[in-house]
Amino acid sequence: MTRKSELRKLLRLPPGEPVVLAAHDTAATPGAPGGKRVSLADAARTGKKLARLQERLWAAGTAGDRRRVLLVLQGMDTSGKGGTVKHVIGHLDPSGCRVHAFKAPTGEELRHDFLWRVRRELPEPGEIGVFDRSHYEDVLVARVRHLVPPAVVGSRYGLINDFERALAEDGVTVIKCFLHLSPEEQRRRLLRRLDRPDKRWKFAPSDIDERARWPAYQEAYELALEHCSAPYAPWYLVPADHKWYRNWAVGRLLLEHLRELDPRYPEAGFDVARCRERLLKET
Repeated sequence: MTRKSELRKLLRLPPGEPVVLAAHDTAATPGAPGGKRVSLADAARTGKKLARLQERLWAAGTAGDRRRVLLVLQGMDTSGKGGTVKHVIGHLDPSGCRVHAFKAPTGEELRHDFLWRVRRELPEPGEIGVFDRSHYEDVLVARVRHLVPPAVVGSRYGLINDFERALAEDGVTVIKCFLHLSPEEQRRRLLRRLDRPDKRWKFAPSDIDERARWPAYQEAYELALEHCSAPYAPWYLVPADHKWYRNWAVGRLLLEHLRELDPRYPEAGFDVARCRERLLKET
């Protein structure tokens, strides 16, 4: 078993190098402490550690610490972006989190540059922000569905890199996770949605149409992962066929980054002893 502190090294894609998604096993479990049962127990312990660190980050933000975290989740439909939010971010205090799921842009959003709506949802100092889909939709869906000319898509890679560099320079720790799912597992999950009345609301007939575009999406992801991975905002490839592993890995990646930030509770800006004395003297 690989030491947990090394998970970032195991899952990080080398910046600027070509990416071949077919070479990465979607059912792999790199770095996991054991099988499903062991990893679920470890994920629960990780959740408690995340909660303590998040509280420290939030507290530090109230005292002027501008650092914050942005977790970006990208992946094909059913890869588990929403599930990851539920099982990982669910451990945290909602008052210190900002979760946003990006849908098709509205008319107002289309009247601005593609990063306009993203800037509006960025975390404030002390917060952990989570993007369920993100600005990468504008080099993924836009490319596959030919929503804009190829030259426009090509120019967006550089704009995204500049945007993420500016975030890092402003105190944002950017953690980008590509949830790598197989088409076979996606089909199983879609069938389960059809078989369960309580899950059918998540299904749309267009989900089947999108599967026909699977090769085009894989190519679009490979280009985005290659062109938009940098030391200040690397991509982590998380195998997602096993939900328990996906949740464990994203939680562990978030924990490693928060530990590195090592946020501290701020010192009291008042006379603690005097305040204690006043309270004890109350009648």
